[in-house]
Amino acid sequence: MSGHPEPVKPRHDVRSVARQFQLYGEFISAGPYGSGHINDTYCAVFSQGGAPVRYILQRINHNVFKTPEALMENVQRVTTHISYKVADEPDYSRRGLTLIPARDGRAWYCDPDGNYWRMYVFIENARTYDTVESPQQAFQAAKAFGHFQKLLADLPAPRLYDTVPDFHHTPTRFAKLEAAIAADSANRARLARPEIEFALNRKAMTGVLLAAGLPERVTHNDTKLNNVMLDDQTGEGICVIDLDTVMPGLVLYDFGDIVRTSTSPAKEDERDLSKVSMQFSMFEALARGYLSTAAEFLTKAERQQLVFSGKLITFEIGVRFLTDFLEGDTYFKVHREGHNLDRCRTQFKLVESIERQEDQMTSLVEKA
Repeated sequence: MSGHPEPVKPRHDVRSVARQFQLYGEFISAGPYGSGHINDTYCAVFSQGGAPVRYILQRINHNVFKTPEALMENVQRVTTHISYKVADEPDYSRRGLTLIPARDGRAWYCDPDGNYWRMYVFIENARTYDTVESPQQAFQAAKAFGHFQKLLADLPAPRLYDTVPDFHHTPTRFAKLEAAIAADSANRARLARPEIEFALNRKAMTGVLLAAGLPERVTHNDTKLNNVMLDDQTGEGICVIDLDTVMPGLVLYDFGDIVRTSTSPAKEDERDLSKVSMQFSMFEALARGYLSTAAEFLTKAERQQLVFSGKLITFEIGVRFLTDFLEGDTYFKVHREGHNLDRCRTQFKLVESIERQEDQMTSLVEKA
């Protein structure tokens, strides 16, 4: 988290909200921060001991996350557990998110308008990247997510809340696609016949992970590169952020999604499908990085499905884009005609690229 907040007038009374957390010192300023699209994020600056100190203040989007108190209970338990586990590591205070409690002792503050807020210690001298610039970055991100899962492998009971039920339940996602095809409510099925055929031909793969007898673990569920903070000096992945979707799941959901988001050089809505491909060098970096921290707790069955998980999660997201296109673009924001269909096509093209290289990918994982 680096850079200074812009002096833009906030949408909310951030000064008033910030005073509801257990901080000493004088409020100096606050401004919008980061590139997130769901929550409202601000960098708040306080004068403490004569020096400016930064904090991250976020309003949780309760239209997306319907149970913010359950979500924050998850976040509090996870951050507390991680801070305990990394206490003996060098520079430990930067290796996990630290919540600032509200004045009433809770991990969040609810304002008079019903908005839920949280505050984190600002992690200095590190930043996030929206796109993967090198195999080394891919290695560090995957290593960090593997370490994150390892740290939470022994999180004590009770089970975390499901903040987004059935988030990666692929058969459920596919059933919604089949219903959308049958209803054809927006009269668009005729525009997506090749994509519909592509999906229906791969229906059998949707239940493979659920039938593999894999253990339920604590998973992140949004493993994009920009959810790992990389140290400004060393490039090391030091801290996993954005914990709103941390909940019970399969660790392969996380590995599969980082394969989906990090191996192709093309944008998610790229129209020129010749630019979409699974770059083997990126996959190799991801696999080696992830296994360098996760190998010791993964079961044999989990290791055997690593490559398949990348194909499945990519297919699942493509199915979601196709479903939304057929239903009239009711979920994902679109900025042009056929935007969701373009997104679907990039995902399905990436699935094809993975399928062509699957044997080589499997051989790599077995050796690693």
